[in-house]
Amino acid sequence: MELILELEIPARPEYIAIARLVVSSVASSRRNLPDDRIDDLKLAVSEACTNAIEAYGCHGAAECEKQRVRILVQDDDEKLEVDVTDDGPGFNLSDLPTHPPVTDPDRLNFERGLGIPLIRTLVDDVKFASSPEGTSVRMTVYGEPLELRPPEDFGPDQLD
Repeated sequence: MELILELEIPARPEYIAIARLVVSSVASSRRNLPDDRIDDLKLAVSEACTNAIEAYGCHGAAECEKQRVRILVQDDDEKLEVDVTDDGPGFNLSDLPTHPPVTDPDRLNFERGLGIPLIRTLVDDVKFASSPEGTSVRMTVYGEPLELRPPEDFGPDQLD
C-alpha cells in the first residue's frame, strides 16, 4: 500500500466538508470509479468523520479545537483505503442497537445511530478497531487505478 494523503482536521463539524472533498478528489484522480461510487465514498467519509467528532463529546469550539480527526488515504493496484481515526473513548461495536430493515416502518423511529450501517452499505469493505484510546474506521473501495501518464510536451507554440 502506498500512502497518498494524510490529513488532520480539528474535531469540529465545519471541517468535515474539507475531508470529504479531499478524499473524493484523490479517489477520482487515482481510481477508475463511476461518479456514484465517488459520491458513496464521500458520504461514508462524512459519516465516519461525524462519528469521530462525536466520540470526543466536547461541547464548544474551543474544547473541540484541541481534538483531532486523522484521515489517511492509501492505495494499491486493487483498492483505495480511507482510514478515519480519533482518540476518543472508543465503543463496543456489539453494543450498537440492531436496526429494522429499511422497508420496515419501525425504522422511522431511529433518528440516530444510522451512520455505521450506512457506511457498511456505501463501501465495499469496512473494518472497525476501537479501544479506550480511540477508534479507527478503515473503508475500502475496490476498482482499478487510473492510468497516470505524464503530460505531453507543452510549449509556447501550443498556446492560442
